[in-house]
Amino acid sequence: MSTITAVPIRPVNRRYLVYIWIGLALAAIAAFVLAQQGDDFLTRNARAKGVMTTASGLQYKVLEPGQRGAPKPTDADVALINYEGKLLNGTTFDKSQQPTPMPVAQVVPGFSEALKLMPKGAKYRIWIKPSLGYGDKASGPIPANSTLAFDVELIDFLPEAQVRQMQMQQQMMQGGGAAGGMPGGVPGSIPVPPR
Repeated sequence: MSTITAVPIRPVNRRYLVYIWIGLALAAIAAFVLAQQGDDFLTRNARAKGVMTTASGLQYKVLEPGQRGAPKPTDADVALINYEGKLLNGTTFDKSQQPTPMPVAQVVPGFSEALKLMPKGAKYRIWIKPSLGYGDKASGPIPANSTLAFDVELIDFLPEAQVRQMQMQQQMMQGGGAAGGMPGGVPGSIPVPPR
C-alpha cells in the first residue's frame, strides 16, 4: 500500500479574506447599478403587476373597470372626465377641479389613446411616454421629454356634433349673444375649441 504524505496548509491571513469579501460585495453592487442604468422607468413599470402596454407604448393600469360592455369614446366624441396629471418626480402639473370636458381628438396622442380604451365609469392610471405627449418641447410646467402620469376617470361622453348643437341651442335661448366666459361663448357651456 502506498502512503500519502500530508503537507500542512499554511493558514490564510484573515485580512485577505476580508478583502475578497469586500471585493465581491462591491462587484455585486456595481453590477446592480449598471443594470439599473439601462432600465428606465417605463421598462420597469411595464413589469409591474396589472400594468398593460399598448402597441404605441402607452402604459395603463385599470383602477376601476367601469361599466361592463359599455361603449368607449372615439375621436368624434367629447369626454367628461376627472383627472390629475403628474411628472415622474410626483409634481402635480394639472388637476381638474370639477368634471372637465375634453375633445378626444384634441388632446396629446397618448391621452386620446387612453380615453378610447375606457368605458363609462372607468378609472385608469396612465403613463404617457414623451413621443405620445409633448415630445422634446416644454409645455408650461412640463419639461421637454417628460413621461407623464395621469389618473383619469371617464364619467361620460357625447358626440362632438351633439355638444356643438347643444351649445348653439343654449346660445339661441340666451338671445344669441356671445356672453363671455367659456370658449363656447355662454357661461357654463362645454368648451370645445373650433376646428
